[in-house]
Amino acid sequence: MPKHAIEANFDGLVGPTHNYAGLSWGNVASKSNVHAVSNPREGALQGLQKMKRLADRGYVQGILPPHERPHMPTLKALGFTGSDADILQAVAKQNPVVLAAVASASCMWTANAATVSPSADTTDHRVHFTPANLSAKFHRSIEHVVTGRALASIFSDEAYFAHHKALPSVGQFGDEGAANHTRLCASHGAPGVELFVYGQAAFDESRPAPVRFPARQTLEASQAIARLHGLTDEHVVFAQQNPAAIDSGVFHNDVIAVGNGNVLFYHEQAFLNEKSMLADIRTRLRGAELQAIKVMESDVPLSDAVASYLFNSQLLSTPEGGMMLAVPGECREIASVSSFLDGLVTAGGPITSVEVFDVKQSMRNGGGPACLRLRVALSDEELKAMHQGVLLDDALFERLNIWVQGHYRDELSQADLADPMLLDESRHALDELTGILGLGSIYDFQR
Repeated sequence: MPKHAIEANFDGLVGPTHNYAGLSWGNVASKSNVHAVSNPREGALQGLQKMKRLADRGYVQGILPPHERPHMPTLKALGFTGSDADILQAVAKQNPVVLAAVASASCMWTANAATVSPSADTTDHRVHFTPANLSAKFHRSIEHVVTGRALASIFSDEAYFAHHKALPSVGQFGDEGAANHTRLCASHGAPGVELFVYGQAAFDESRPAPVRFPARQTLEASQAIARLHGLTDEHVVFAQQNPAAIDSGVFHNDVIAVGNGNVLFYHEQAFLNEKSMLADIRTRLRGAELQAIKVMESDVPLSDAVASYLFNSQLLSTPEGGMMLAVPGECREIASVSSFLDGLVTAGGPITSVEVFDVKQSMRNGGGPACLRLRVALSDEELKAMHQGVLLDDALFERLNIWVQGHYRDELSQADLADPMLLDESRHALDELTGILGLGSIYDFQR
C-alpha cells in the first residue's frame, strides 16, 4: 500500500544582490529588462508573501537560502588577487559582465536547484537529490556546490535521503534540474511517472535541436540522473521539448508545461512527439488516468504564454479535491491568457481555481511562481526526519520579514555590484540567516 505523503515546496529566498544584468540568453524577460534598477528588498518580501499565502492554505512550505554573492572564490579562481575590495574594483574595470555573473541572485529560482525523486519511485526507497550543474550559464554553474550543502543540511538522515554530486559541468551533460522534470502520480505517496524533458541529444547530431537558442537540458543528463536515482523503466519517460518552442524563448520546459498528480497542463507546441509521450505516460501511470489539458495556439499564442508565464505557475492539489493554479499577476494583464483562465475554471475540469501572486521582481528577470520553488514529495516519516527549521510558520515568517527589512537595499544597479559594502552586507545577512534557519556553515566565507 502507498504511504501517506505530501508535496513540500521549497522556495528560494530572493538574495540581497538581486539585480537585472540580462545574463540569460534565451530568456526573453531576462534580456528585455537588462540594466534596469532592481529592488532586492521588495523581491524578497514578495517571495515571502507568496510562501506565506500557500502556508496559510495548509501547504508545507520550506525555504532554501540565497548564496554568497558576489562569489569571491570564483573571482579568485579566475586569477583576481588582493583584498576583496581590490578584486571587486579590478573585475568591475576589466570585465563588468563577469562581476554581474558572480553577483547574480539566480539561485532564488530553486526549480533549477536540483532534481528530486521521491522514495515511492526509487529502488532503495529513499528520497534522492541531485543538484543541477546548470552548465549552460556561467553565473548559474557556480551554484551547485552550496545548493548541495544546503540540501544535505536540510535532508541529512541517510536512512531516508540520498545525495548525489552534480553531473560533470560540460554541455553534453547540461542539467537544469526540476525545471525540466515533472512527476505524475495517483497520489504523492504512490509510485509515479517521472517525466524528464530534454532539449537535445548531445551525442547524436542527427536528432532535432534548436538553432536560435541553446538547449540547456540534454537527454544524456536526464538519463544519468534516472540511473543515479535508481529509477527503473516503469517510472521514467524521456520526452523531447519542441525545438521551435526553445527558439521562441521557452528556455525550460516549466515555461510551457506544468504537472501535478495525474494532470499535465501544457501548450500544444510544448513537446516534439506529444502522442507517443502521452502514450508512454499512460502505460506507466498506476492508480489514476492521465488528464492531459492542452492549450491550443489559437486560444493562447505561444508568445503570450511566454510573456505571461502562464505555464510557469504552480499547480497544487486542494483539500476540496480539485487543483489550484497559482499564476503571476502578468497572466491577468494579457487578454488571451486572462480569458483562457476564466474558461479553464468554468470548464468543469480538474483545475478548479486560479489565484494571482505578485512576483514582479522575479518576473522581470524571467522567473514566475514555479521557478521559485523546488518540489519534494515526502512521506510522514521523511517529513519528520528532515530539518524542521526551514519550514515556514507564522513566527519564522515574521522573523524573516524583519531580517529582510534590516539587511536588504531597496535599490540596486549594476554599478552597485562593485561596492565592497554590498559584499559585507550580504555576508553579514547570510551569516545571520544560517543561524535563523539552523543550517550550519554552508557558505565558503563561513568555512
